[in-house]
Amino acid sequence: MSAEETTTRFRVEGMDCASCASKIDTAVRRLPGVDDVSVSVVAGTMTIGHKGADLDQVQKKVSDLGYRVSPLIPGRQAPRPTHDHAHDHDHDHDHSEKAPDALAGMHGHDHGAETSPWWQTGKARLTLFSAVAVVAAFALEIFMPGWHTPLFILAMLVGLIPIARRAFQGAINGSPFSIETLMTVAAVGAVFIDAAEEAAIVVLLFLVGELLEGIAAGRARASIKALADLVPRRAQREVDGRVSEVDAAELAVGDTVLVRPGDRIPADGLVLSGEGSVDEAPVTGESVPNNKGPEDSVFAGTVNQDGALRIKVTAAAADNTIARIVSLVEEAQESKAPTERFIDRFSRYYTPGVLLAGALIAILPPLVTGASWDEWIYKGLAILLIGCPCALVISTPAAIAAALSAGARQGLLMKGGVVLEQLGKINMVALDKTGTLTEGRPQVTDVMAVGRSEPELLRLAAALEVGSSHPLATAILAKAKADGVEPSTASNASALGGKGVLGTLEGVELFLGSPKAAGNRASLPEDFLARIGQLNDEGKTVSVLVAGGALAGLIAMRDEPRDDARAGLAALKALGANVVMLTGDNARTARAIGADLGIDVKAELLPEDKQRIVSGLKADGKIVAKVGDGINDAPALAAADIGIAMGGGTDVALETADAAVLHGRVIDVANLIRISRATMANIGQNITIALGLKAVFLVTTIIGVTGLWPAILADTGATLLVTANALRLLAWKGERV
Repeated sequence: MSAEETTTRFRVEGMDCASCASKIDTAVRRLPGVDDVSVSVVAGTMTIGHKGADLDQVQKKVSDLGYRVSPLIPGRQAPRPTHDHAHDHDHDHDHSEKAPDALAGMHGHDHGAETSPWWQTGKARLTLFSAVAVVAAFALEIFMPGWHTPLFILAMLVGLIPIARRAFQGAINGSPFSIETLMTVAAVGAVFIDAAEEAAIVVLLFLVGELLEGIAAGRARASIKALADLVPRRAQREVDGRVSEVDAAELAVGDTVLVRPGDRIPADGLVLSGEGSVDEAPVTGESVPNNKGPEDSVFAGTVNQDGALRIKVTAAAADNTIARIVSLVEEAQESKAPTERFIDRFSRYYTPGVLLAGALIAILPPLVTGASWDEWIYKGLAILLIGCPCALVISTPAAIAAALSAGARQGLLMKGGVVLEQLGKINMVALDKTGTLTEGRPQVTDVMAVGRSEPELLRLAAALEVGSSHPLATAILAKAKADGVEPSTASNASALGGKGVLGTLEGVELFLGSPKAAGNRASLPEDFLARIGQLNDEGKTVSVLVAGGALAGLIAMRDEPRDDARAGLAALKALGANVVMLTGDNARTARAIGADLGIDVKAELLPEDKQRIVSGLKADGKIVAKVGDGINDAPALAAADIGIAMGGGTDVALETADAAVLHGRVIDVANLIRISRATMANIGQNITIALGLKAVFLVTTIIGVTGLWPAILADTGATLLVTANALRLLAWKGERV
């Protein structure tokens, strides 16, 4: 055996909640040679660090616990198990090729749900068989009244034997205090106090409740699977003018793909040619399709509505937007919030405590007061069922999973339950300017012509900029296009370093550049210079056009606030968060934008200055979120309580940040706080439901008002209510401008 530690990954099917991962982790960690175990419920994987461990033994242990396991081959999809995934595990005793699924159907763990409709699963069939057995017992009792107890014991055993097997498997593998243990003890105990009919119905109600819980809980996972399924399986790749259909997973960075109208875009990329509307709602939550043309970015999984597009692939399948979203959500669901960690710790002591309380209630009153043994044993058994921690344990992870899924569908990514919980506490938001509060590119704001019309001024200025990729040139050309001005191309166009652009159009020499350089070529009146000063005070860059040696006018440009910036900032303030702008831009421009938006400004900052300010705000007791999109924001993003990357941001910002707003809307920063607060409120409701129902039925059971049936209905009902309440978060949409 090798002395070096090796890492091996497995695909594990059938895990539905944190207790699944805990059972597998506990059991596998006990095996010789296994040093570390990491189980991901959402990804359906198990990674073990080992030194010469018997991998067949590892797989057998996981199979014995009731899960389907197979090696995960690097770079390939894990092979699916060859045996029937939906067969009735509860009656399978074949140990030759396939281990019995000892925990199939337990606690909402629907092992067939991943490949089959819920009604075709072994769990559903077990519930049906149990129901038929109970109905048959009632029917046969009419003709054989003397066989009442044996009939109902047989009916009970149909459902209880698989439950007891699972309880036993859990116990011998390190998880003795499970819901199956409580259920088995309660049902067997009921038989011994001549309550076989109740025992049979309690087992049936347990199976029905768990089946419904499994169906409901599966919706959260399905929403992530649906997101992954957005990316098409096939793509039209173009090589040397020839188009051929290939597997989308084979696309490499630099490939060219053709996307026809109505097709989903198979990869992240840049449009090379063609124009059309692209529906980005599946990825960003944006309800209005966006027009795309050459050099525009597109996301994998979005829908090309009209016009063929040729797209250059900029990210491989494993790194595209959808893959990153799914990966982030999967990782996030494994990162537990403080509330969830507390409840996990609490439940470890809670379940043994319930067993002890049930035993004391069953034994002490008869011993101390001489009360009826049957009556108090019955009450003790009911306490076991009431005390089941199922609803309490699922109260937090169900809400967090639903919130992370809903957020991802709206373009809000959060790296875990800790981040999700912390977001709701934010009371200070520090935002970058360029690309965060503003569009990140200059736009023409003012056109002032002298001695000619504004369209003519735009036509002459645009003629000098045709073909240029300079941001100011792009802004002028965009303004000309928006106003329906078709520019000609100036001849002999040349750039004069730091001054402007020179060229000739229709025999007239044109110059477009800084006011100082233009003043050297033409006379600029005082009122014209005063207007330039006003525009500069507003943070705008002014270019002056000189035509034939005479002043023709000016064009002012500025990186304008995003359309939703004001609404987004107002929403943050309404949520109780103060706002400050931190920017490296010049103070005059930053103050102008800040005054426009009504927020405090700190300008001309280096990356370390931003980090220092964020740290200072935290030292003052603020819960700080830093929002940015550039590499220079990374130190401050890391220093903040929560770092939020804007959607168009750099990879460094996205990797450093705790959360991201994919579409880059300022309003979505407020939506992150909203979804956090909605989730924490939901968790509070769930915990109240779980503990409140238990408290009520605990009292009514002890005083003799309720018994076994209401106890199991209370437990199952609480679990269903908690799950259904958590799943309401899947419908969360956030606020839109």
